Amino acid sequence: MINPANLSRPHLFRAGNERTLILLHGTGANEHDLVPLADLLLPGATLLSPRGMNTDEGMNRFFARNPDGTFVQESIIEAIDDLKGFFAEAEQAYDLDLSKSVAVGFSNGGNTALALLMTNPHLIAGVVAFGATNPMPQITDLPDLTGKKVFIANGVQDPYAPEAVTAKFVESLRAAGAEVHWLSHAGGHSIVGDHVVEIAQHI
Repeated sequence: MINPANLSRPHLFRAGNERTLILLHGTGANEHDLVPLADLLLPGATLLSPRGMNTDEGMNRFFARNPDGTFVQESIIEAIDDLKGFFAEAEQAYDLDLSKSVAVGFSNGGNTALALLMTNPHLIAGVVAFGATNPMPQITDLPDLTGKKVFIANGVQDPYAPEAVTAKFVESLRAAGAEVHWLSHAGGHSIVGDHVVEIAQHI
């Protein structure tokens, strides 16, 4: 589908059924990267996939990292603000209600999806985050997440999503009312088919 002129941000939109997935790609990828994953998670869904506009180190991502691997919080906030504006335009252009959508992301995109939930839970209904953990640890008082469904799927050897950090984060999400499904595989920073199959049964 040709993108409307008022949606200048590079993105992919594919009309489908009443379910909508927002796709947020990982570092170095683009708006097409997670489409095959979306088709496995929720076949026939409407897809909205914006490109990450932070190009530090010459790669597409949604927000920047510090040299030590920690996240640049100001960059996350900027990414969320940019996405909020994009979502508002996309809802009008494509006749969507993104408050009922699920944000699906990997790595940088997964952390962006979780940051959206933590700061603007009214924007989405849930999150599926692969290779991600708490993107904003300074937020110790989460908003009411009652009714939000969250899937976090990581490898136990993933250096970007330490188990101890994720365990504490999952506790916080549940305490805020979210329904959280935390899945682990034996590998590292990757998506595994078993997790995709399991999430597809409950998303």
